[in-house]
Amino acid sequence: MTDIQQLLTEIQQEAQSAEFPIDEPVYRAAGLEPTQPILYAGNLESQLCFFARDLGKDEVFARQPLYGAAGKLVRLGLYRSMYGKEPSDDRDLQTVLDRVLFTNTVPYKPPGNKAYSEGVKKRFRPFLERLLVFHWQGNQIITLGNEAFKWFFPYAAKGVAAEFFEGSDRYTASLQVTLQAKDNQGNLHQRVVTLMPLPHPSPLNQQYYAQFPQMLQQRLAEIRD
Repeated sequence: MTDIQQLLTEIQQEAQSAEFPIDEPVYRAAGLEPTQPILYAGNLESQLCFFARDLGKDEVFARQPLYGAAGKLVRLGLYRSMYGKEPSDDRDLQTVLDRVLFTNTVPYKPPGNKAYSEGVKKRFRPFLERLLVFHWQGNQIITLGNEAFKWFFPYAAKGVAAEFFEGSDRYTASLQVTLQAKDNQGNLHQRVVTLMPLPHPSPLNQQYYAQFPQMLQQRLAEIRD
């Protein structure tokens, strides 16, 4: 197994090996090489991971997943749960990173607001597997939105995750899946994690946006330290 810096290096090498859509103007404006991955933010020893779709403009500038409008809603909910009060400013919200891990299906920003294709997700999937199996120490994952939850379909028995997500209780129920990752010697490692889906907290998601803070608090109440 390798350290996290080696993983980041290998992700960048993969990104440089063949072209795929990256929102290069945003990276240039942020002073970043477009193939530099923004893989995660937070504490690799935390019990809880938030898994979202992909990066936005704010995330590239901050060099952290879940930093924009949706991410701020997540961070605000975490802060309220942790401290039982409102934050004084955005710097207070950064303290939640001590207790959580943030990551995405792909560690790059696609042009516009379009999700990455399955082909791009497949290219970077092995690196996310290694992050979650080898480097992160927790076992509880809150997925944000459909694309984030569907990323985990391959780790459940055929049809099980899809059937779960069709259920009316998908945002209150949980599903165990078995993640898999190969080390540099080709040995397969596994880890059982619990998925706790939530809708994506985007202002465009009118069906759930107003309910999201309460739904998040209900999920956080389930977390085992």
